[in-house]
Amino acid sequence: MRCSGASGAQSPRLSVAATRSLFRDRPMVPLLGLLAILVVASELASPGIVGPEWIGVMIRAAVPLAILAGCQTLTMLTGGIDLSVGAVASMAGFLVASLAASSGTPTGILIALVAAGLAGLVTGVGVGVFRVHPLIMTLGMSLVVLGLTNFYQLQTVTTSTGVPAEIRWIGSPTFAQILPYSLLVFVPVAAILLLGLRRTGYGRLLYAIGDNPIAARLSGARSWQVLIVLYVISALLAAVAGFLISGVTNTASVSLADSYVLPSVAAAVIGGTSIMGGRGGYSGTIIGALILTVVSSLLTSLGYPEAVRQVLFGAIIVAVAAAYTRVTGET
Repeated sequence: MRCSGASGAQSPRLSVAATRSLFRDRPMVPLLGLLAILVVASELASPGIVGPEWIGVMIRAAVPLAILAGCQTLTMLTGGIDLSVGAVASMAGFLVASLAASSGTPTGILIALVAAGLAGLVTGVGVGVFRVHPLIMTLGMSLVVLGLTNFYQLQTVTTSTGVPAEIRWIGSPTFAQILPYSLLVFVPVAAILLLGLRRTGYGRLLYAIGDNPIAARLSGARSWQVLIVLYVISALLAAVAGFLISGVTNTASVSLADSYVLPSVAAAVIGGTSIMGGRGGYSGTIIGALILTVVSSLLTSLGYPEAVRQVLFGAIIVAVAAAYTRVTGET
């Protein structure tokens, strides 16, 4: 009888421990399960909607979000965050659209990347050298970038001449009505991030700084250099996402990507990246971006007004993030 009682008492504990181990060691399993549930829910909400064309639309919408969420994944691994990605992405898309007619699309892209890199450099110097908190530094940089972009718009007296055909092509069409051409950009970017985090010394430095910055410094790592490079990379990724967003929406404005900022953070958190630093990865972030995209589509198909959709969207983000934190035992 005692053995039976002890076994019954230990069974829930073993179940909780197994669940925590699953979320900690193999987070892709529950994430893929949640994504499958949402796909089934979408089919039940609108029978017949799930098909090759729907899959293509979801992937096309998720790609820019996944790239911006990659910015958050990299910065969150160090215990930081990048709230300037929306402003930088909007600036990049607007610059290309406004410069394409006079200077050509390649020149516009190059100028936009240089401008984004400079914004990231300033942010990195502020965070790495002057020790400004990433939340404050990136929020301030987003306002600076937005202000400069508005000033540029007023000086040139233009709202852009339209998104260039090359950007529309890479952002909008799909191959065989399934795979978007934006994957030509996303797949190399994702491969670089995945391999960079797992196989390079720089990737290991990001984890080390986020996990224990003091130990990283004592081991000889120059954190300020790592952080400067980090925020330059983040800004360049944001610029690439801005190109794709303008291609998907066929729009270029100074506030084009503002609505992507918080979802990009949410995708990284849902994907298992700790906002405290030192744990996470980009593979989970990609699934997190797909989850949020399917959730948004599901709420739209259910006919919820925008206000209700925002409430439910935020509640789902908080619930999933809180559940993940609870199960993994992170404080």
